[in-house]
Amino acid sequence: MVTRAKACLGVAVFVAYLSTNAATLAGELVRFESAPVHVGQLQQRLARERGETSKAASETIEGYLSKPEGDGPFSAIVYLHGCDGLSEDARTYNARGYVSLMLDSFATRGIKNACTQVTPGLLLTRQGDALGALSYLSKLPFVDSQRIAVIGYSQGAMVALQLASNQQAEIFDVPRDRKFKAAVAYYPLCGVASEELIVPALIMIGELDDWTPATDCERWMKRRADRGAPVKLIVYPGAYHAFNSPAFADGREYLGHWLKYDPTAAAQSVQEMRSFLAAQFSH
Repeated sequence: MVTRAKACLGVAVFVAYLSTNAATLAGELVRFESAPVHVGQLQQRLARERGETSKAASETIEGYLSKPEGDGPFSAIVYLHGCDGLSEDARTYNARGYVSLMLDSFATRGIKNACTQVTPGLLLTRQGDALGALSYLSKLPFVDSQRIAVIGYSQGAMVALQLASNQQAEIFDVPRDRKFKAAVAYYPLCGVASEELIVPALIMIGELDDWTPATDCERWMKRRADRGAPVKLIVYPGAYHAFNSPAFADGREYLGHWLKYDPTAAAQSVQEMRSFLAAQFSH
């Protein structure tokens, strides 16, 4: 479904709109292991011949965990930042009624930003980080392990769509049934996803986005022809990249792209996301 709604790379609007004082845990720094890439049969055989134990390597990742009051179990959300990393504001984020984990894929790797070039290797690494976050949350007693969604922004949104994709091979060393309940993607390049998704997705993008063009998502929607899990694409007329970030209220050029806050699109996108998540978590 494609919808054209009327009129940083981060999460500022969503933070402000859904924040609440009813949280007892706000922005606690937590650490967990990124999901390791699966070691194939060939690598295992070669290791055995060398008398070694073949084991996938993992990395320690940081995130900021928040939860509502009470024992739960609560639905949960994993947030994936854009190419410029996790903002300070996002670290103290509280989601109304949800456990939230703001994942930081760059801190422990010493990456300041990754905006000049998006490599398949980095996207793959960030998928492993998100799956590690999913595993971490699933083991918390106050989290409903069957109701965990992923929300990504820009580069993080591309990762979210890849996580929702029908992977043709077992890439990560995780249980086959470990997947997110749903995915929300703010202004991604949709072409990185498979044409068939395995979980429902909501995609929101600006009509005038010159960094991750809306036309890329519209072409992808036509190619997928409603196969797999349902997808809703919303294109906001007159909106640019980072339309939900007040930091770009006056508009700004960054790396040759125009970033501009659109309060109308931002507010509508939050409502769309809230409705989407409520629907997905209800069953």
